[in-house]
Amino acid sequence: MTDDARPALDDATLAFAGRVFQFARMGHAAELAELFAQGLPANLRNDKGDSLLMLAAYNGQAEAARVILEAGGDTELANDRGQTPLAGAAFKGDAGMVRLLLDHGAPVDGAGDGTRTALMVAAMFDRIEIVDLLLAEGADPARLDGSGQTAADMARAMGAQVTPARLDEAAAGKA
Repeated sequence: MTDDARPALDDATLAFAGRVFQFARMGHAAELAELFAQGLPANLRNDKGDSLLMLAAYNGQAEAARVILEAGGDTELANDRGQTPLAGAAFKGDAGMVRLLLDHGAPVDGAGDGTRTALMVAAMFDRIEIVDLLLAEGADPARLDGSGQTAADMARAMGAQVTPARLDEAAAGKA
């Protein structure tokens, strides 16, 4: 089916969809739970490919994320930029969300449709607490992205102050 063959959505449907995505962003867990009970798909995505879980994770909405996960939200469903909810939580520096996603099966070295893992994202932005958590959960500090860079390489390129040395130590320990 091509884009031209998709049925047109009326204003009420578009408004409803907008509210659902806003529920995820703003943490309206009870409203989401009610909609899931009525059959709303947990892996609904917006025009940027962001799933409900991605929006909840990125915006630090732990209870909404939990409800979405319990309704079948896919931890590896990447957005149009190839970013997973785990990578989004790592970028934001939200250790609680990272833990929640890992506890619900998010692969520690998962990269969705992209090549960057949550460890790489956390390292780039010097999120040392997240780096330590991911390493403790078995993240591979020697893993390469699509351009052949490690998390430490990316961290250095971004000017991170703490994470490059931590990752170098972790990689040396695995060698």
